[in-house]
Amino acid sequence: MQLFAPAKINLNFKILRRREDNFHEIETLMAPISLGDTLLIKPADQLIFTCDDPSLPGGDDNLVLRAARSFFAEINAEPKVRIELRKKIPHGAGLGGGSSDAASTLLGLNEMQGKPLSPSRLARLAAELGSDVPFFLARSAAVCRGRGEIVEPVAPLPQWPLLLLKPEFGVPTPWAYGRWHAARQLPGISYAPQSLGELTILNDLERPVFEKYLLLARMKRWLRAQPEVRAALLSGSGSTVFAILNSGDAGGALADRARAELDPLLWSSGASIVIPMG
Repeated sequence: MQLFAPAKINLNFKILRRREDNFHEIETLMAPISLGDTLLIKPADQLIFTCDDPSLPGGDDNLVLRAARSFFAEINAEPKVRIELRKKIPHGAGLGGGSSDAASTLLGLNEMQGKPLSPSRLARLAAELGSDVPFFLARSAAVCRGRGEIVEPVAPLPQWPLLLLKPEFGVPTPWAYGRWHAARQLPGISYAPQSLGELTILNDLERPVFEKYLLLARMKRWLRAQPEVRAALLSGSGSTVFAILNSGDAGGALADRARAELDPLLWSSGASIVIPMG
């Protein structure tokens, strides 16, 4: 069985308050995009996990392994499966790679085992694995509330062409949330909502992230000044900044220019928002 595990971008991200359980109450519009990882799942004599990215942790913190163990524990069966992960989504990027891999693992194993778990039981397992994992079960754009586990799919979004830019460093998500309340805006950087027809995009985590990681603030400001760009925003806690482009043909030249003018080591990828995946 082969599964596609899409990355995501946050088109709108609001932090409403800090909760009594130390999580934050959020409201976010997330969309799956055409960049993604690939998982290959097949029967085996034991649980075996391999990945083509040697930097990915393979121990108990690995979300694919946690998802597999959680699924088989839920159906009261021994985990006898081989999972091969082929990575394209970078780590620490605000693109949800690990969460998407975990959700695809749950969906794939449930399909492989004859669908013993209902959508609600899968959603419960997903929420136990991480705040973004339930979103990826929906396989469509969705508004997510609570700490992310309350997922409300929305009508398909325009298939805007995107350019994703990421520096070599990542941003720790818990740190970004922890700095949200005390962080200040940087002079010369616009945090104002950007309008895309009926949709408004913004990200409350830009304030704490940009205060420490000045390159990310420069990247957003630079992208917004380019004629090919309709809007630009930090995705989640970063460190990816994405641009919504006027034309998909503009991404390659824009990425080259960004490396020349901002950081020669920038990772880049073209992508697009995808229709519901079924």
